[in-house]
Amino acid sequence: MSLNKSTKLEEANKFELEVKVEKDVFDAAVTKVYKKQVKNINIPGFRKGKAPKHIIERMYGKTVFYDDAIEDTYPSALADATIEAGLKAVSVDDLSIDEVGDDGYTFKATVTVAPELVVDGYKGIEVEKLSTEVTDELVDEELQSVRERNGRMVTVEDRPAQNGDTTVIDFEGFTDGEAFDGGKAENYNLKLGDGNFIPGFEEAIVGHSTGEEFTIDVKFPEDYNAENLAGKDAQFKIKLHEIKCKELPEVDDEFVKDVSEKDTLEEYKEELKEKVQKRLDEEADKDFDNKLTDALVELAQDEIPEAMYVNEVNDMVRQFEMQLQSQGLNLETYLQYTGMERGAIEATYRPQAEKRVKLRLVLEAIARQEKIESTDEDVENEYNKLADTYGMKADEVKNFIAADALAEDIKVDKAMQLVRDSAVVK
Repeated sequence: MSLNKSTKLEEANKFELEVKVEKDVFDAAVTKVYKKQVKNINIPGFRKGKAPKHIIERMYGKTVFYDDAIEDTYPSALADATIEAGLKAVSVDDLSIDEVGDDGYTFKATVTVAPELVVDGYKGIEVEKLSTEVTDELVDEELQSVRERNGRMVTVEDRPAQNGDTTVIDFEGFTDGEAFDGGKAENYNLKLGDGNFIPGFEEAIVGHSTGEEFTIDVKFPEDYNAENLAGKDAQFKIKLHEIKCKELPEVDDEFVKDVSEKDTLEEYKEELKEKVQKRLDEEADKDFDNKLTDALVELAQDEIPEAMYVNEVNDMVRQFEMQLQSQGLNLETYLQYTGMERGAIEATYRPQAEKRVKLRLVLEAIARQEKIESTDEDVENEYNKLADTYGMKADEVKNFIAADALAEDIKVDKAMQLVRDSAVVK
């Protein structure tokens, strides 16, 4: 492959490349195509799959294998040409074959490239950091959460149902005097006050006692997902079988021994204090980075090619597909279950994709402007970290992640650290 010329077009971030694929590369591709296709070619006088290449070319024309050979060679030739031209292509907008002959072929491609931003104002960004002070109230809240997790459900027999109780009920719903589909259940566990049923349903059970049978009147919301019920008045016949509430354990030394390796309540509170401190520190650091990120994204004022956003959205959808596959689903099945279209998922990811693209471009600009580099040692250390993370050997990771791509990621990370270090905490 050789790059004949690179021409900057008037349209922003567009270049036209003229690329020559040399004879030896093209001939090797033609031979490769012949070996792949010959098994399906019948030539009189030869067994199927045994006809020599020159015989097939004489019968069908010398160009019989050219199209497939071009398809096989132009992607890598274009990739090499963009690197030689010092361009970072994000999409191929047009491609045409100019000449094909005994000495190879020439093609032209119009590509969109990532812009090289010039940014300012990334040092000394003022950020208000969240408080990380551990108060007694926060420790008590953590202790209460532990109590809640270790509570047990007990049957209530000496009072009516109240908010927070779990009731076991039979119910059947009617509209216009007729029972409707999906409106009946037996021995249903319903926690009062959670708002899981239509407005007024749970509230109407409060105050009733075990063994009671009663009717409640409610109205379905106008935007209810079943059109035949939306906005309609309804009656539900209810039978209340059981009332249950959560009984929380007493907080004392015995409770502490049951839920931890500590012996006393005071020791356990110190442990919870350390746990809360760690959580607050992590939340504050994450919020700090998010605020810095938002500030950096605002620095991306240049025109950014639409293709970069589309590529990022597609990458995010592919990652989502991989998550679904790990759960035994595929995207098509998920869309059927949810009643969504692929476009709706893409639209959901779009804002985050735009933010990611802008942030990356800004950090790349900072790395260029600050002359930030990544060393061979940096790259090797990162391979080792990734190997530990995924339980692989470093050499195995190298098969999946190219060193130059990893080096670029390291430079971006260093740029972000520079922004962090220079930030002003308010």
